[in-house]
Amino acid sequence: MSLKVCLAGATGWAGSELACSIADKNDLEITAAVSRTHAGRRLGDVLGDARLTCPVFASAADALGEPCDVFVEYTKPESARQNVLAALQRGAHVVIGTSGLGESDFDEIHALAVRQQRGVLACGNFALTVVLLQRFAEIAAKYISQWEIIDYAHDDKVDAPSGTARELAYRLSEVRKPDLTVPLDEISGVRASRGATISGSQVHSVRLPGYVISVEAIFGMPDQKLTIRHDSGNSARPYVDGALIAIRKVSTLVGLHRGLDTVLDL
Repeated sequence: MSLKVCLAGATGWAGSELACSIADKNDLEITAAVSRTHAGRRLGDVLGDARLTCPVFASAADALGEPCDVFVEYTKPESARQNVLAALQRGAHVVIGTSGLGESDFDEIHALAVRQQRGVLACGNFALTVVLLQRFAEIAAKYISQWEIIDYAHDDKVDAPSGTARELAYRLSEVRKPDLTVPLDEISGVRASRGATISGSQVHSVRLPGYVISVEAIFGMPDQKLTIRHDSGNSARPYVDGALIAIRKVSTLVGLHRGLDTVLDL
């Protein structure tokens, strides 16, 4: 029996690539899609793939009227929280690919997921290279006490820092808080030039044409430094394989779990 998937953001850059990939799989089936722009149409007509016969709805609330085992959230930060809560209330497990959710959002989602005994897997980035960057950075933070994060993205990306950078900062905070040689309140000059403090780490966001998504963790020690960096290309393909793993594994979880590595053997 195939897992029934409701895909929110199914006609977007990443969502459309994931939808067409799901159409190739015998164990997965998209039963409903969410796209305000294309509501009322069949998903296959929008994406040019006749295998995708499910209807497109204007809202997650409407789409969740269809049978759904796993709800995949790939929309925008301003709608993601409410979509996820609605899916949990309907009894679905949830995979979050949308970036920009805050710690209070995750706390609320976790509490509801536990009450509903459903799993939520939040992956700000499904790329395997990001999963490895996060794990390598956690190892480095055990041995190096000073680091900063640089977050690069295209000039029209509205959320800053990116979900990838936020998640990296959060995960490093679970290892330890970084040291600062000069405390922020002793900075001479423009305090903002030292970046934003996210989960204890200094994070700097660059938004310029020419970038897709990149994130860099820089660790420093006397007379040496370590740089761990992920760069993405123009295709959404690197995110598909990780998203498929998340969809298949999320039902084994209860509550909110952060990072694809929570269901990988790393």
